[in-house]
Formats: sequence, C-alpha cells, structure tokens
Amino acid sequence: MASYTAPRREFAFVLRDVLNIDRLQELPGFEDAGYDTFEGVIDEAAKLIEEQLWPLRESGDQQGCDWNHGDVKMPQGFAEAYRMFWESGWAGLSNPAEYNGQGLPFTLAQVVNEVMYAANVGFSLTTMLTNGCFEAILASADDAVKDMFLPKLGNGEWTGAMCLTEPQAGTDLASIRTKATPNGDGTYNIEGGKIFITSGEHDMTENIVHFVLARLPDAPPGVRGLSTFVVPKFLVNADGTLGARNQYKCVSIEHKMGIHGSCTCAMQFDGATGYLSGAPHTGIRNMFVMMNLERIMVGLQGLGQCELALQSALAYARERKQGKAFNGGATIINHPDVRRTILTMKAITEGARVMAYETTLHVDAAHHATDPATREAANDWVELNTPLVKAFCTDSAVDLGSMAIQVYGGHGFIRDNGVEQIVRDSKILCLYEGTNGVQSMDLVRRKLGLNGGRLPKRFFAAVRAEAADPALDFIARPLATAVDELEKTTTWLQQSMQDNPNDAAFGCVAFLRAFSLTYLGWAWLRMARAASKLDDGAFKSAKLVTARFFAAQMLPEVASLCARVRQPTTEYMEWDADAA
Repeated sequence: MASYTAPRREFAFVLRDVLNIDRLQELPGFEDAGYDTFEGVIDEAAKLIEEQLWPLRESGDQQGCDWNHGDVKMPQGFAEAYRMFWESGWAGLSNPAEYNGQGLPFTLAQVVNEVMYAANVGFSLTTMLTNGCFEAILASADDAVKDMFLPKLGNGEWTGAMCLTEPQAGTDLASIRTKATPNGDGTYNIEGGKIFITSGEHDMTENIVHFVLARLPDAPPGVRGLSTFVVPKFLVNADGTLGARNQYKCVSIEHKMGIHGSCTCAMQFDGATGYLSGAPHTGIRNMFVMMNLERIMVGLQGLGQCELALQSALAYARERKQGKAFNGGATIINHPDVRRTILTMKAITEGARVMAYETTLHVDAAHHATDPATREAANDWVELNTPLVKAFCTDSAVDLGSMAIQVYGGHGFIRDNGVEQIVRDSKILCLYEGTNGVQSMDLVRRKLGLNGGRLPKRFFAAVRAEAADPALDFIARPLATAVDELEKTTTWLQQSMQDNPNDAAFGCVAFLRAFSLTYLGWAWLRMARAASKLDDGAFKSAKLVTARFFAAQMLPEVASLCARVRQPTTEYMEWDADAA
C-alpha cells in the first residue's frame, strides 16, 4: 500500500541546516519566525493531516464528487475535515492578521501545504485556490470589497475559486467572451460560461467567492480588455450576513483521470452580481497576482507527490522479497536497478525541495524586506524560479509516480495498492496554472531577457561562488561544467529569440530541465556541505551517497540537454504536418 508520513527530519535539514531559515527573523513582522517556531507548527499540522486527511485520500478517489441539479456533494468526510482544518487556523497561515490570518511566513505555510499535498492533493486544491483568490483581491480590490470578502477568505471560512477558462479560451485568454455590464449602483452584471473551475461549487462552506475575468462594454480587444470581478455564491448584506443566492450555477462537473476528491466545474453566470476588483482593463495583471503564487504552490503539489512516491517505493522495496540479489540480499532494494530507481527518486525529491523552499524564502523577502535592493533581488529570484518549480516538480511527480509503480511491479498497477493514484493525480499538475510547455516558454521568452538578462546572471554568479570547493570536488567539478554549458546555451537562446524564435521555442522544454538539474546540482552541493557537519551517521551517509549519485548519474545530463537545445529547427518547422 502507498504510505506517507511527514518527512520531519528532511524539513529540519533543508530549512535549518541548508537554507538557514532563521534569516527570516530579519524581516519585519517575522521576528519570532525561527526554526523553533517552524518545527512546532509543522509537527502539529502534520499530526492533523496524517490522522484526518491521509485516510480520506483513497476513499475520496473512489467516491469522487456528486453533481445533482447544480449542487455538488464532496466525498464523505471532506466537509467535516475542511471545517476542522479552517477552524483550527490552518487555512490562513500566511494571510495577514488584519484579515483573520495567522500572519506567518509564506515559507512556513508551504511546508504545511507540502504535507497536505502529499497526503491528499484532491482535498488540498480548495485551500490553494482560496489562498490565491485572497491574494488577488488583496492586491487589486478597493477597501469596500476587501472588507466584504477578505476576513472570511483569510481564515478559510469561505473558499475561493479562479474563473478564467472558457471553451474557446484556455491558454489564449485574449479569446475570453464573458461580459460585465454596469448596473448603475457600483456593481456589474456578469454573463457568460466558464469551464475547468476548481471548487466552483461544493458543500464544504456556506459561501464561495469567484474571481472572474470578463469584459466591460468599452473593453479594447485582446488581453488588454480584460477586467476582474468578485462574484460570490451568496451576496453579502451590509452587516456581513449572507443575502440572496447569486445568479449563477454549476451546470456540470468533469469526470477526470485523477484528483477525484476535487470538483472541477462548468459554471454559467446568468446575470450574476459582481464587484469590480482593480481598475478597468487591468484584469490580466490582477489575475497573474493569483496565478504566479499558485504556480509555486502547484510546484509544491508536485513535490508532495514526489515525496509520496518515494516513501511508498522505498517502504515496498525494503520489504518485498523477490529473487536473490548479487550481494546476497533478500529484498528487492538490493537489486541494482531498484537501487538506482530509489536513488533517482531521492535525488530529485530532496534536491527539488531545496529549490522550492529557497523560492518561497525569496517570496517572503520580496514581500517583507525593507531594503529596495533586497526586494529587487528577491523578486528576480522569484521570477526566475517560478517556472522551474512549477514545471520541474510536477513533471517529476508523474515520473516518480511511474517509478513507484515500476518498483511495485504488477502490484503497482493494481488500484488497491494506491500508487497508481499518484500518476493519475499528478498529471493535471503539469497542465493547470499554465502547462509546463508554457512555463518553459515563459523561462526562455521572458525570464532570460528580463532586465537585460539580469535574472540568469544572478543564478550563474551565485552557483559559481560556491562551486569552487576542493572538499566537494566530486560534485563541484561537474556542477561547474554544467553551469558553463547552461550559460552558453542561455546566450544562444537569447540571440535565437531575436533571429529565429522557432529555434528557441523548440528547445525550451529541454532547457528548463537543464536549468532545473543545474539548480539541483547547486542544491546537492550545499546539502553535501551541510551533511558533512552532521553527527547523525546514517542520515549523513544517505545524503552524501545521494549527492554522489546525482553528481555522477544525473548532472551530466545537462550537457546533452543543452546540446539538443542549440540545434536549428527549420526543417522540423517547415514540415507540412497537415499533409502527414
């Protein structure tokens, strides 16, 4: 069976020994946010999630959500678990205290979220969308709208949803047709249909707040004509109580490959009342406040599924007896190919965790640092790392889910054992909040050239500053080679975007993987350095062995990926695909 417990020892190592989480205490408002605070919060959250949400993973997958004439019933136990979750204060960990949040660092909230994402990713989607909706309204709405909705979104008493996609408008948001017409009283009449709306309707809370992209009557064409509106399920009276049901409904829910414990809705707005959030025609900017943070959180969903796959495969490999290994071992973890698979899973999961939490630390600095130069540098890192975290961690979730099935053999293909659910639940992570191909294009087309190429230059300088370490030559040397290859390829891509953008776009997915593996090489260098100072012999040995494995078996992949990227693609792009 699939198995999971929160990796508390791993969290301590990454946050305290590698990333020095105590530096958060230098930021205003986080003076008490040292590792001791983190450890206590993580432990209490993990107990709740392990005891209450993990048991609902399998049943939620089997039962799914039920639609009945516009109403959606969640799987058994979900509503009760959600109420306990928000009433205990876990839903708004990093939201400001003035809106009923806990005011804790974004990083701490994401560590708790990783545990939830691993234990029950379907359940977690509602909380993730609520936090994103909160951030978007906080950044764009006027005080009246904030006061109406944020106090109950801030603590999770109400949930939020993001309404972008329409049948003809997926990635191409310029094609959105939903209309918003002024009512003359400061509100707007919302007309149109949306699809793929996560948690658009459910029975877990008394109100649901939708953040909707729509067009005003005078809107210019394209994305420049989009505005954002707050559209609640129930209107809110002046005294804060709930009023009449708004004029929209869930017309159906999707029947999906995975995340059965999450309702994915088709919504029809038939004259619903909405409140403008932000200035007219600034909707795409307002929506990306929500989406950029959610891309990081989706990456953390992938990381959680990687950890689940690793723990499940490792537990099974330690117990399963099948054949006799060359070393005489009786269990399958002694077979070289299984050992290689487990080490690959460890190298990716543990390296990606450093990349992910380093990114969340930069989010905290970007939002809370008082020094302009510090904020600028943190923003640069967040811009650069977001597509890496989102795409690499979610692609890895699918890959590691498949590896876990392989370790289980035929038993992994059987639904009763719970590991095939990892693949089914994880594939959507590569698709929503911008497909991973879109993330790769964002990296190549936008991030490499932003501010004169400043973002990748920061990365190359930071890695080279630590790569000259004779004591860790086994990884420092191949890391230096990887950085050289990556920098050369970055220069090639920057020029190709000017000369032949098809060449750059064709190789962008391979480039994102090369960049991510180089980042993981930097992470493993630092983990090896930190591990060498530990007294825990078994933990230290596991870290150093995995670091050596990554350096020898995975880091060399960067050079071949970069060589693939730097190839002309004219012949491929001139192929008449319609005639094939």
